[in-house]
Amino acid sequence: MPSNKPDHYAILGVFRDASQEEIKRAYFEAAQRLHPDKNVAAGETELFLETQQAYEVLSNPKRRNLYDATLPPEIDVNSVIKHNVYFSRPNLVKMTEAQLIYVLLEVGPREEKEGLPTPPLNICLVLDRSTSMQGDKMDMVKATAIQLLRSLRPQDVLSVVAFSDRAEVIVPAGLNMDNKKQEGRIQMIQASGATEIFNGLEAGLKEIRRTLDPSRVNHIILLTDGQTYGDEQACLQLAEEAASQNIGITGMGIGNEWNDIFLDALASKTGGSSAYISKPKDIQRLLVEKFNTLISTYADEVLLELQEQEDVTINYAFRLQPEGGSVEIGPTLHLGPILRDTPLHVLFEILVGPSALNKDDLTLLSGSLKTFIAARPMPVPPIRLNLNREVHPQPSAEPPPTRILSALSRLTLYRMQERARAAADAGQFDAAVRHLQNLATHLLSQGEHSLAKTALFEADNLEKMHAWSASGNKDIKYSTRALLLAGSKEKVR
Repeated sequence: MPSNKPDHYAILGVFRDASQEEIKRAYFEAAQRLHPDKNVAAGETELFLETQQAYEVLSNPKRRNLYDATLPPEIDVNSVIKHNVYFSRPNLVKMTEAQLIYVLLEVGPREEKEGLPTPPLNICLVLDRSTSMQGDKMDMVKATAIQLLRSLRPQDVLSVVAFSDRAEVIVPAGLNMDNKKQEGRIQMIQASGATEIFNGLEAGLKEIRRTLDPSRVNHIILLTDGQTYGDEQACLQLAEEAASQNIGITGMGIGNEWNDIFLDALASKTGGSSAYISKPKDIQRLLVEKFNTLISTYADEVLLELQEQEDVTINYAFRLQPEGGSVEIGPTLHLGPILRDTPLHVLFEILVGPSALNKDDLTLLSGSLKTFIAARPMPVPPIRLNLNREVHPQPSAEPPPTRILSALSRLTLYRMQERARAAADAGQFDAAVRHLQNLATHLLSQGEHSLAKTALFEADNLEKMHAWSASGNKDIKYSTRALLLAGSKEKVR
């Protein structure tokens, strides 16, 4: 095929063996993004016409077959995104017991980041204004919301929703707003009522959808200091709806009363994460940091679509960077964003059952990586991911790669606090104490004396009182998570 002939598959962002349904869906998504009624940017009308032409050819089986006959052999190199994979062992062992293997996946930009403009934002702040927020917390939240409003670029959209047992749109989504008027509305927010997160999340999602655009980074930042009761499943369903439209969610909890397990689950459905704000004075710093992170987004989402492998199970997946957090396991994994200065790192723990070890060559993971880059008008071609290991009679003496060892070392600390918490929740306080004492030992060996002291204090609390201190479990969880992130970033630099 001549080099100047368009690649219809690349234009739609699909594999050459894509089904008709996949081609139709890819065309619909591209048409939504590029339609001349919606876009007036230079060159996008031509891209829309190319997309139409690609669909007309590939959606017709006869024309597609004729077109395929003109194609050169497929080159399995993505021109936009690169990825690297590291395994904790070079091979598996033929035996009658299940085996664990760890896989580190790194995904980052291949092209020059400087040549790509920063995408505009479509952000909604969903702010808890229940009675417990009154005082310093509410004052700091309002001041920070006004600061973010003033920092907007002309192309950015910021909406603000305040909620308690009902929700109110304080600043509606839109461009060229009267900032003084909107600042006055933010200043008028008063704390009252109970915490019902679903009301706030539903109103926030509606505001995002008003200016929803694939060329923007579309994101909800939920900030609360309390727990919601009875509407958790409805909130999680909303998060799934948001994920289907490539809308991210970040959960931020202030103080000790909020449910971090719930906020983690809510955010992870969209590839997002939760953050812990221990003191009101940290609200401004963490909200501004999050806002700046969204501005520095290179790819706002990476999806891993998996094909099930017999007797091979992903036990656990954790995003090491750019924002630490558990990845929800399912047929489609929302791995999270890629930042301009920080690639995506995800560590997988995979359990291989005995029946799978009868093969000489084993597929651990098979699927495709799909990346969404708001600043690119055309879709990013997907990447086939087939991770295999040979199965030998004897284990290899080759040591694991340093990158895997470093990631596992940091993740071990985080997993220890998870086990301590699970044991305490199950009433197994002796086991929880042992996990925390073990965690403290490891922390001391790494020079983390302050955090080790906190772990020992909580172990003593659990042993004597059968309870955590007011902030104990969150302090340890988010501090070990921060250590994990720090370790990942050190390896990149």
